[in-house]
Amino acid sequence: MSERWPGGIVRSNPVTPTGPLQNGTAPGVWSLADAAYWTKQGLWPTAGNTLAVEDVFSTWLYTGTGAAQTITNGINLSGQGGLVIQKERSSAYADGWFWGDTVRGANTILKSQNANGQVTSANTISAFSSTGFTAGSNISFSGSTYASWTFREAPNFFDIVTYTGNGANRNIAHNLGSVPGMIIVKRTDTTGDWQVYHRSNANTQYMVLNSTAAVATGTTRWNSTTPTATEFTVGTDATVNASGGTYVAYLYAHDTSSTGVIQCGSYTGNGSSTGPTVTLGWEPQWVMIKPAGQAVDWQVFDTMRGMPATAGAVAPALFPNLASAEDTGASGPAPLATGFAVNTTSARLNQNGSNYIYVAIRRGPMKTPTLGTSVFAPTLATFSGSTITNTGFVVDLAINKTGVATTNNNFVFDRLRGSNNGSAQQTLVTNATDADVASSGRVALTGSVTIQNGFLEQDTTANNIVWAFRRAPGFFDEVCYTGTGATTTQNHNLGVVPELVITKSRSAGSNWQVNYSFGATTCGEAYLNNTNAGGIYAYSVGTAVAGNPTASQVQFYAFPSGQTMVAYLFASCPGVSKVGSYTGTGTTQTVNCGFTTGARFVLIKRTDSTGDWYVWDSARGIVAGNDPYLLLNSTAAEVTSTDYVDTDNSGFQLSSTAPAALNANGGTYIFLAIA
Repeated sequence: MSERWPGGIVRSNPVTPTGPLQNGTAPGVWSLADAAYWTKQGLWPTAGNTLAVEDVFSTWLYTGTGAAQTITNGINLSGQGGLVIQKERSSAYADGWFWGDTVRGANTILKSQNANGQVTSANTISAFSSTGFTAGSNISFSGSTYASWTFREAPNFFDIVTYTGNGANRNIAHNLGSVPGMIIVKRTDTTGDWQVYHRSNANTQYMVLNSTAAVATGTTRWNSTTPTATEFTVGTDATVNASGGTYVAYLYAHDTSSTGVIQCGSYTGNGSSTGPTVTLGWEPQWVMIKPAGQAVDWQVFDTMRGMPATAGAVAPALFPNLASAEDTGASGPAPLATGFAVNTTSARLNQNGSNYIYVAIRRGPMKTPTLGTSVFAPTLATFSGSTITNTGFVVDLAINKTGVATTNNNFVFDRLRGSNNGSAQQTLVTNATDADVASSGRVALTGSVTIQNGFLEQDTTANNIVWAFRRAPGFFDEVCYTGTGATTTQNHNLGVVPELVITKSRSAGSNWQVNYSFGATTCGEAYLNNTNAGGIYAYSVGTAVAGNPTASQVQFYAFPSGQTMVAYLFASCPGVSKVGSYTGTGTTQTVNCGFTTGARFVLIKRTDSTGDWYVWDSARGIVAGNDPYLLLNSTAAEVTSTDYVDTDNSGFQLSSTAPAALNANGGTYIFLAIA
């Protein structure tokens, strides 16, 4: 009789363990073997212990130096095991793709563009660590740019299995913990095509990763047997099970739960520039797509290299079956809050009537931040014209005033609208009503230059200020959508109810509408691009937000059909950010934001009367003395001779010398502060 795990100790009357397991629940009674396995994975039921995509997956871009590089992406490969896939982006390097995993060992490489067996290749994927891997000198050529993708072994996400063939139909055990959505099998001791099982194809069908070939029928690959949550089946074909042959299998999960991080599915093309929309329940950061019935390349897209929500925008593609360089002119899937849209007529992605299979991985982070420095960074510098600033996190939004001492616009760039280091950066201006335009020579977040944790500043004006933000649960999120001519409800991934929503038309000149103080029937509204007083209005009276937001949706008022929109959503995140309001006193007062080390960013607007949108930040100085401020609604140079806002550990302090626009007795004000 087997012993059973009751959630605490082993005893004769076991009870159901509580807390999340691999799919967010832990029903039933588990064996000690189960407990040991899930504990090793870090997922045995413990309060708050759920799988987060940032723990198991990373896209990491880097530029070669001619020497080995330590890639610190936060993925525990040495402790948990996993796979690293690496590709040079900038040239058609003959060696192509490198697949290295912890089971077969460092410097043991497979290449997905050919059928060759594994080779031992020194100085490639040369070591695995608890925080990433080492890219050896042979995949770090000086000046070349690279992309790498790391998949950590984890229940309901990814698993690696190696086995020796026996030439007979057989079952192979795995530890994925769920039914695989896709399986890639590669013979390692000699040549053999990469065989692909995908749940959207029949169990009698297979695809070939190192080929453009369409899906084929062959019962000797999977023995006409659908995989289960504990095993998959291989037949007698030499590519999957020759007697004495050695093999590696990479298993990818298909998890449709609310906490899932990966899905394997399919869609049917319609040949239209308004293509099919794929619903995942979350926004993807990485997508691999192949038309099943066409002789067309496999394609990999990711948001780090650029996968903008702009219809028809460029999404650089890499092809697992080719050694070729990145295609920087490709069209790609456009990420949405709950999936992706295929807004292109390219046969690679959207031929009418064709079936396309995909693997999609969720955008992170999924964990709520606890430090402001992990999601916000102000930078003041004179840049060289090609300066990459490392903020320590992926930048999703950058607001830039070029030269704080001069008269200039406040430019807005973000990853979701699309930005690169060429001439196609999508730019909005907070002090104007202008539509979204392509603008070069300023800030870039993606492109052919390696921009991993930070931004590229291309301007050389003295004292540029850049405020960099990361999208993260409870702090900040962004939604791009298209007006329908009627009230529309849009999903978001903030995870909490937004407290400040800034909305702007991208395709037409319009005010920046700012909504706050949400209630059941009314909300506050002001305009970011002017000094007008705010006010409390019924949702039906022209407000951008047309209903009380929820933790997953925002209802927007009727914008013209076809007009493209962007909305930035902020909330109060304990210890990180505070969206709030205060009443002026005309005397010194402290605004408690719940911080412990003070505010590094403060945005204030008077709402009961006219007033500018004032901004202070720690890069330019929030001190117990004069504090420079800028105005988001104005091109004016910063003012350095005033002492209106001072530092306070709990947030910020308004001085008695502050003008009516900041601290009039009885005046009402809204603010956004970030620690």
